[in-house]
Amino acid sequence: MSFFPASLENLIDKFASLPGIGRKSAQRLAFHVLALPDMEAKAFADAITEAKANVRCCSVCQNLTEGEICSICASDRRDKSTICVVSEPRDVLSIERGREYNGTYHVLHGVLSPMSHVGPDDIRIKELLVRVAESDVEEVIMGVSAMLTAKDMLMDVPQAQYAQSMLERLEKTGTDKVTIDSVISGQNSAADMALDATVSDYNKKQATK
Repeated sequence: MSFFPASLENLIDKFASLPGIGRKSAQRLAFHVLALPDMEAKAFADAITEAKANVRCCSVCQNLTEGEICSICASDRRDKSTICVVSEPRDVLSIERGREYNGTYHVLHGVLSPMSHVGPDDIRIKELLVRVAESDVEEVIMGVSAMLTAKDMLMDVPQAQYAQSMLERLEKTGTDKVTIDSVISGQNSAADMALDATVSDYNKKQATK
């Protein structure tokens, strides 16, 4: 038996469907929205609709943008010879906050998840392979969400198999000039240390060019 009006239950259900939001949190959010002045509630709804209608994937790196190409790919100040591969758009934000990495990105929009039936063809790996094959890329840096270190691979067979498949596909592009480094991400303290080390190494390479 429902204790709330159908429209309120529907709103609660929609909030509860969001990642990390339980039923009680969904109820609190729904009650908060109902308490908003009409103009604020409409602005909230419009923001969702507008973002859904206007935000798309960059045609180059697959990061989120409102135009055909994102601001990073469009910038003449970025090092186009280096691509950092990350799993999600939020990973780009984590790295950009450090203000040390000056290369470009490629966003996969997911990671391999056999339990969820997500394989290599379900993420933006094909776009990466085409990009590497058709551009002057010299270095591909793999984020920890996309490829794990050798030690981590021993503990995660599916990810290890995916990483190996990714390497083989890159090799088949014929771009033997590409060097592949690992690992960077901004998701936890260990990854932050890896990020710092990789960015530091990247900066050293740039200084010697």
